Amino acid sequence: MSNKDTRIVDIKPLATPNEIAKIYPISDELSQQITESRRIVENILNGTDHRLLAVVGPCSIHDPDAALDYSDRLKALSDMISDQFYVVMRVYFEKPRTTVGWKGLILDPDMDGSYDIEKGLKTARSLLIEIAKKGLALGCEVLDPIIPQYIDELMSWSSIGARTTESQTHRTLASGLSVPVGFKNSTSGELTNAINAIKSAAAPASFIGINKDGQTVVLSTKGNNAGHLILRGGDKAPNYYEDDVEVAKKKLYDAGINPAIIIDCSHGNSRKNFSRQKRVLRNVLDQVLWGEKAIRGFMLESNIFEGNQPICGDKSTLKYGVSVTDACIGWDETERILVHGAQLLKKAERYGGVMEVL
Repeated sequence: MSNKDTRIVDIKPLATPNEIAKIYPISDELSQQITESRRIVENILNGTDHRLLAVVGPCSIHDPDAALDYSDRLKALSDMISDQFYVVMRVYFEKPRTTVGWKGLILDPDMDGSYDIEKGLKTARSLLIEIAKKGLALGCEVLDPIIPQYIDELMSWSSIGARTTESQTHRTLASGLSVPVGFKNSTSGELTNAINAIKSAAAPASFIGINKDGQTVVLSTKGNNAGHLILRGGDKAPNYYEDDVEVAKKKLYDAGINPAIIIDCSHGNSRKNFSRQKRVLRNVLDQVLWGEKAIRGFMLESNIFEGNQPICGDKSTLKYGVSVTDACIGWDETERILVHGAQLLKKAERYGGVMEVL
């Protein structure tokens, strides 16, 4: 009796990145658009573009039709506020779990535990292409180290979550990604792991992965110099206040890292109350208005309709445009606070400091 794979119940072949890319190719024009969007994101992070990076979108994508609907709305809004905010649509297909739960559209596209991963990869790639064609920059969380080979050329920004920032696998993976990578502080609120991750990802590395033909290879990187810190709050307290930003900025300076900080308005900073995201954004913009240069952007969890809903057995009963993971603000609120925020910043440019409320 063999003692190999004693807990593996099934092994299925998976289409290679190149095979799926042939089904869902990207044009040279779209590729150039994405390259330009990456350049803009990097310029914002290094401070040569004065705008703020606004990473906005659903906590997770589970309904491609609703995602396209949302992207149409976000593109129109993005054009309205583009002089102050550079909008990146949050298109998250992977969801880390503390214990169990739905792991995202790529791993379980049918939301029933069937794990049709090839279907999920095809759905994700085709959806990213359709959204990018509208002219939006796209951001994804990187969780599985193989998945970027299927979708990386469509991303303009990416993040490493609080649960994986300490992982050596994800740090070396980030060192080879073609996009800027934001590292979130630990769920405890501690910053050291994220700062160490930024330094680690900036260095050359080698790791085992696959190439576009699906072959197992050793990938050697030159390092990613566009790593940055995402303040997402902690279990005990938020960390978006002025004092918190000053502490984070000093730690980045002391580590020899460009002090580029993104504030996550959700998660620990909102105390898991989606309606508080506007409160966080108001404080962030207030700091920017008073001259805080280290804040280079923010993140909002937003959907067509506010709140969230559980995943039940009958998927036809799911409410359209409502999150199935973290609760989000609705579209009307999203548009209102972003338009007003852009107006505040525009006034500040003209008159030197404006104090209003969202």
